[in-house]
Amino acid sequence: MISKLSMASTAHVPPEAPSGINPTVVPVLLAISFSHLVNDVIQALLPSIYPMLKTSYGLTFAQVGLITLTFQGAASLLQPIVGFYTDRRPKPYSLAIGMGLTLVGLVLLSRATHYGYILLAAGLVGIGSSIFHPEASRVAHMAAGTRHGFAQSLFQVGGNLGSALGPLAAALVIVPRGQGALVWFTLVAAGGIVVLLRVGGWYRRNLAAYAARAQARHRAGVPAVPRRRVVLSLAILFTLLFSKYFYLVSLTNYYTFYLIHKFHVSLPGAQIYLFVFLFAVAAGTILGGPLGDRFGRKYVIWFSILGTAPFTLVLPHVGLGATVGLSVLIGLILASAFSAILVYAQELIPGKVGMIAGLFFGFNFGVSGIAAAALGRLADLTSIEHVFFLCGFLPLLGLLAGFLPSVAARRPAAA
Repeated sequence: MISKLSMASTAHVPPEAPSGINPTVVPVLLAISFSHLVNDVIQALLPSIYPMLKTSYGLTFAQVGLITLTFQGAASLLQPIVGFYTDRRPKPYSLAIGMGLTLVGLVLLSRATHYGYILLAAGLVGIGSSIFHPEASRVAHMAAGTRHGFAQSLFQVGGNLGSALGPLAAALVIVPRGQGALVWFTLVAAGGIVVLLRVGGWYRRNLAAYAARAQARHRAGVPAVPRRRVVLSLAILFTLLFSKYFYLVSLTNYYTFYLIHKFHVSLPGAQIYLFVFLFAVAAGTILGGPLGDRFGRKYVIWFSILGTAPFTLVLPHVGLGATVGLSVLIGLILASAFSAILVYAQELIPGKVGMIAGLFFGFNFGVSGIAAAALGRLADLTSIEHVFFLCGFLPLLGLLAGFLPSVAARRPAAA
């Protein structure tokens, strides 16, 4: 991958290809997707070892949720700021710096001796993610050519694969050896830093050409969506993301507890089932972007949220085998939403790639953190089964997607 990226980085992307179509730089997209995988593997280690930390430190569900809130909150607050700043002053090598902070957080987590250190380590991992995501999304946008949905899906699928591999890595490496085994994953983070340094070099060399294309599109005077429709559309998109990530958190953070409590599954077995669900999420992610490119992002958004409702409503009432099967279907369908939503928003408000990416990634992290804490508290007050029953109604909010304007026809595909 690094050698391919090196080849891709030797030439500047011209402001316009002779045919008027900008090429898709696949090696760069693969590199940024791989880096996203590394970032999210490390992130996924946290919820994957929650049952171990809960036992070792005598934590309540609310304290477990607070770990996620700390991580997600740090990322949520900083990502829009990072995206807004880098829209004005791009920082190609900030990607590697963000991964470096994640590495430091991982080392601290492996050596933590009490709950306060765990929270500090989670916060550092969150800060690393807040730097990584907006700029990585911009790189995907730069390398996309005319295939923005495909590029964002390829970028996102790396993160989803990382989230899927995290529980598997925890089950195979950390659970048998204990918390100190986390330090082995610093080698993975170091590999990510090396790749991101090469990506940063490509980013720096092609930044001027990218800016020239953006200015040319701005001068073309493509008609804008009215401001009121933009505000309404953003409100709808954030509501849809709220439903998506509140439900996803119920699975990513508490699925293992649910399986252990309701079906008496062992901890390693529950982590394998979590891996199966998260792998389905990764598989679904790669579909959303290309389908949005072909059929329109609005339809993908509508189906990916509302289409899961029949399965989420049934899941709390079935046995183990059906639970696992339904979770796979939910993961496949629900995962297709984010890439379509992000590119839709970037088309709705052109020229603000970093700010939109930071705003949406930050919102996702913030909602996920609040959801983890709130659902943990609800589980303490009621039961983990009750949490899954209530969350099953959230995808019905997908009906709101019908009120989104169709923006694809108003803007050129090459954004």
